[in-house]
Amino acid sequence: MLSVAEHNRLFWRSRRGMLELDVLLVPFVKEAFPSLSEENQARYKKLIDCEDPDLFRWFMQKEQPDDPELAIIVEMILNHVPASS
Repeated sequence: MLSVAEHNRLFWRSRRGMLELDVLLVPFVKEAFPSLSEENQARYKKLIDCEDPDLFRWFMQKEQPDDPELAIIVEMILNHVPASS
């Protein structure tokens, strides 16, 4: 389990400065991350180390990550997005 300080650090690392990424990552880290398994938390931490252009392509579904671990967490984040009305 992450300490409050570690979770806060992860929150700030999730803020990318690109609106398209922020609207996906920030709500996910606030709402879903705490209840993830340790394995999925590790996947998220690995994802956060990726470059913004790669993240953008993956989340806009232009490409799939080569790493199957990253593909799993990308799909989880995309599934966390509420359907627009």
